[in-house]
Amino acid sequence: MTAARTPRPASAPRPGLRERKKLKTRLAIREATYRLIREQGYDATTVEQIAEAAEVSPSTVFRYFTTKEDIVLTDEFDPVLERELRQRPADEPIVESLRRVLRHAVAFGFADEPEEAILRTRLMIEVPAVRSRMLESMSVTGGILCRVIAERTGKDPGDLEVRTFAMGLIGALTETTAYWAEHGHKEDLAELVDRTLTVLTTGFSGASGPGSMPS
Repeated sequence: MTAARTPRPASAPRPGLRERKKLKTRLAIREATYRLIREQGYDATTVEQIAEAAEVSPSTVFRYFTTKEDIVLTDEFDPVLERELRQRPADEPIVESLRRVLRHAVAFGFADEPEEAILRTRLMIEVPAVRSRMLESMSVTGGILCRVIAERTGKDPGDLEVRTFAMGLIGALTETTAYWAEHGHKEDLAELVDRTLTVLTTGFSGASGPGSMPS
């Protein structure tokens, strides 16, 4: 799931000076990008404008982000997801681990920068290039899930069942985020994630919901 910037855990070691400078540059580029997009729209915002607003060169922008879409989408969620899943109890059902980790990500990531999260998810559904790039990047997250699920269950990351569940979850969370944006960000995203995990693990019973087909 494409989240807002994930805060560094309190127990994590403080990064060195070089890492702090790199992070500061990355954040300056991202903040400039979001500011310009709010002011003039996504398509009208160029990398040259972003570089000027962030007080860096265009080559520096491309050194940190391969494409303009990556500036919008890139975050630090993947390593946090992997670390937090590995920190869950080994005997805890993987779905419960995912539920807790994802709720934590939503609670802290989106609450930290709600306006940026809302704009990001709106761009995901309105700008084809952003959505396409997001689907590409989610394969990386899927690979992380495959590894963690395989370790937890004793299976191989390439097993069909592992890949089906991991990539099915990625697709479901992508649609959950899109649903949240399409409905004006009015619903509680954490509750939507819970509903998604429930559907994936217990199955979908159309007959019990509104608009079900008659038998």
